Amino acid sequence: MTYEEIFEKSKEIIMQADVSGFDNHLAIQVDITGEGEGAFYIELKDKELHIEPYEYYDHDCKFIISAKNFLKLIDGSLNPVAAFTVGKLKVEGSIEKALEFQKIAEAVKPDKKAEKKAKKAEKTASKKTSKKSALAS
Repeated sequence: MTYEEIFEKSKEIIMQADVSGFDNHLAIQVDITGEGEGAFYIELKDKELHIEPYEYYDHDCKFIISAKNFLKLIDGSLNPVAAFTVGKLKVEGSIEKALEFQKIAEAVKPDKKAEKKAKKAEKTASKKTSKKSALAS
């Protein structure tokens, strides 16, 4: 994936979060490493999310992560604490603010998460069917 594709996909997912119940200010810079390398920021301000393809020098914290793992983080298939613990996610700055981001990721509309899980289940089912067909032959 290119940087632009990663940014657009991230924005598409994150902007679905319902942040109407969040009163805090949060500014996170995301540094994507490896394929599609680049930086963008996520800011929660006045109960609104802003995601822009720029560095945010006055951030509360910075995530350093691969594109693959960041997309998993925001779609709910990778736990941020587990990712940090095993080294898939590096955090510079406020750990408390980084943990607040987990609440935003959890606030992504449930229908989007259900859609993702349904696609995953469908792939798993088709793989099992393919294996059964191969064994029957």
